[in-house]
Amino acid sequence: MLKNLMEWVEYRLPIMRVANQHAIQYPAPRNMNIWYMFGFLATIVLVNQIVTGVWLTMSYTPTAEEAFASVEYIMRDVEYGYILRYMHSTGASAFFIVIYLHMFRGMIYGSYQKPRELLWLFGMFIYLALMAEAFMGYVLPWGQMSYWGAQVIVSLFSAIPVIGPDLVIWIQGDYVISGATLNRFFALHVIALPLVIVILVFLHIVALHEVGSNNPDGTNVKRKKGSLSEEEKTKYKIHEYYTDKYDILDDIVPFFPHIVLKDLVGFAVFLLVFCYIMFFIPEMGGYFLEAPNFEIANPLKTPEHIFPVWYFTPFYAILKAVPHKLGGVIAMFSAIICLALLPWIDRGKVKSWRYRCGLHTWNLLTFAAVFIFLGYLGGTPQEAWKITASQIATIMYFGFFVLLFLYSKNERTHPVPTRITE
Repeated sequence: MLKNLMEWVEYRLPIMRVANQHAIQYPAPRNMNIWYMFGFLATIVLVNQIVTGVWLTMSYTPTAEEAFASVEYIMRDVEYGYILRYMHSTGASAFFIVIYLHMFRGMIYGSYQKPRELLWLFGMFIYLALMAEAFMGYVLPWGQMSYWGAQVIVSLFSAIPVIGPDLVIWIQGDYVISGATLNRFFALHVIALPLVIVILVFLHIVALHEVGSNNPDGTNVKRKKGSLSEEEKTKYKIHEYYTDKYDILDDIVPFFPHIVLKDLVGFAVFLLVFCYIMFFIPEMGGYFLEAPNFEIANPLKTPEHIFPVWYFTPFYAILKAVPHKLGGVIAMFSAIICLALLPWIDRGKVKSWRYRCGLHTWNLLTFAAVFIFLGYLGGTPQEAWKITASQIATIMYFGFFVLLFLYSKNERTHPVPTRITE
């Protein structure tokens, strides 16, 4: 009876066929390494954020008078409320850690290059939506840093000529940061932005499965149907899994169990670290949860130092590096736009850094170091030397893209293997 029921459902809703095509039997390159587990971890953390967020909203009150008290109520009186809150706050930082590593993996192996440009763009849209989601969630506890952080970030839009001041009032829902601001940020954080993120993640996965996963060698395991000669078909072999558009070379393994088991090992390590932080050091020395945010928001008392959470600090340092307010805002958004345009800035024909020139490896590692250094500069109190260092680091940040554009077209590369098995 169960078999008949499954067949009845499958005929009307092909669940197993879709599961086999996009998950169980999805053809993954056999040489995927540890760098490829961060996409899976990002999905796990996204689920954690949605589930814990739903539970937290059951006890949270989005008003200026009661928001802070409701968070304290969750921490002190709701059964296991403190665990849910720490799972959510630790998950926010964990999300950005795995996303940054996922993006860096895409950069070192050229996963943004043709034909994966749209895949990279969807990833950048997810990143932007996550930044908006994290910022609005940061405001909800209505602590000192929440209030003044919102004051600083929202005021940036006032630098936009002509429409800036009106735009700030529209975003705030009031002439100042108030309960109206908190209420609309709550609506966006809980409903609108999660929906946008889930849709973008779905499109990201669809785009990935259409062109196929990249691999550390940058070798294409999908060839256009009919493009291989009979001799090449015999030499390369064609895997039994195929689509109407592509032939799949026999350099792949089914996603389940091969890739899933690798991801589960990475997930086990991730879970150990995550639980250790959540139970023993949830504030992470003020990086995940700042001390001023345990005080209720006070519009009449400015914190000694105001800077955003660590995952925004690289761009905050770029903002502060430019003396002119509008120039700083342009530089900050340009830093993100340059990342999004990477598929067109990099004109190289070789994907993986394994087979690219030494200058590319040096340039990429320097970019990573500069990004981390900018994060440090943006997350610590401003001093004269730090402003100078931020300006130098900002030039080096944009220098990465300029240098990549200049050398990538004619760089001397190493021979790329035609197949993974070689």
